[in-house]
Amino acid sequence: MINHLRHMAVFARVVDEGSFRQAAKRLNLAPSRTSQTVADLEQYLGVTLLYRSTRKLVLTNEGSKFYVHALEMLRNAEAGLNELNALSQQHIGTLRISLPAFLTSSTLSTVIAEFAKQYPKVSLSLTFSDHIVDILNEGIDMSIRVGWLQDSTMMARKLYDGRRLLVASKEYVATRPTPSHPTDLLSWDWIRFDIRTNSVEFESATGEKVSITENTRFSVNSADALACFAKNHMGLAYLPEHIVAEDIKKGNLIHVLPDWKLKPLGYYAVWPNKSRRENLTLLLVRFLAEHC
Repeated sequence: MINHLRHMAVFARVVDEGSFRQAAKRLNLAPSRTSQTVADLEQYLGVTLLYRSTRKLVLTNEGSKFYVHALEMLRNAEAGLNELNALSQQHIGTLRISLPAFLTSSTLSTVIAEFAKQYPKVSLSLTFSDHIVDILNEGIDMSIRVGWLQDSTMMARKLYDGRRLLVASKEYVATRPTPSHPTDLLSWDWIRFDIRTNSVEFESATGEKVSITENTRFSVNSADALACFAKNHMGLAYLPEHIVAEDIKKGNLIHVLPDWKLKPLGYYAVWPNKSRRENLTLLLVRFLAEHC
């Protein structure tokens, strides 16, 4: 029985990583050894846990049920280790984190690097994607979410608010009358980020609030692409300040309607209610909140 606890841990890692090769890399084992360990577990249980193909692994019904128990075993084991780590002040373990792709070069990434330097025994695996990841199914310990959180069973902490700026290229702005009010932009071309609505909310220094709808025929699924096409004279785009600040400084982009503010973005840390690495997750969350 004790030997098969290790088999369960390997099986759970394979499911989390989605491949034998990636799991082997995380566990510092040969891929063949990882595959054989799961095969031995299947033989012991008398059921198939995973369907294998050249492209991906898929859990069987039995595998899905068994994964829940393997996960619970790991949670309990890691909770014990985390408790001892907390008592000994030695922070050891691995955290898997997901972040929006537009944060690859940002203050937040810099702070995560500082965390890694301060806690050299904590390993970090970062995934950058502009699409929301499934924290539970993908084995993510903590996710950075940007925007406005919906009600959720997840734990969350707001880290900070970030400004967004409305921009367009100097060449594009030169083809239009100088705007003084958001409604002057109704006929302008917009580049839309396809994971958000096409409604844009403005607020003036006097508190006037205006909402307009983007006039768009061009959409992208990447914040970096938004900036790229704005610089290529395709129209208006609104982006986090850190992405466009340098281009505004160089004159590649113009800050349009600077006297009007766009609704700021909330930056949140989100993690499962029952985290497998609760102490390490909370340690990182507190570090981010203090330094961002």
